Amino acid sequence: MATSEAVYRAVAEHDVVFRADCPSRPILDQIADKWSMMVMAVLVEPRRFNEIKRRLDGVTQRVLTQTLRRLERNGMVERRVLPTSPVGVEYSLTSLGESLREPFAHLYDWTVANAAKIQARQRDYDQRAPR
Repeated sequence: MATSEAVYRAVAEHDVVFRADCPSRPILDQIADKWSMMVMAVLVEPRRFNEIKRRLDGVTQRVLTQTLRRLERNGMVERRVLPTSPVGVEYSLTSLGESLREPFAHLYDWTVANAAKIQARQRDYDQRAPR
């Protein structure tokens, strides 16, 4: 049995992750949301706020600001004030943030590989679901 399977089985058997007070819940909520994953993917190199925003079609300034602050608070992203006029800020991944690159890549690859199947299932469900 693979290591991740063993972990999942142990967690499920002991209901650890399902408890409301499990410390993993807010962390998973904060790092596994759509915008956090996309920001971390964009930060292959240090980037300024507006460059990040331009690369993430559809993100609002407010949501991007909140996402960057949450990632910084969680130790995934570092914010650096640049000695420019006007003052600039750039963001980069920390070593902790870098450690998520591989798991996120697996999740992204899985998503792309299965997107058509999932969309077909959604269409099937929507056609038979009562309205």
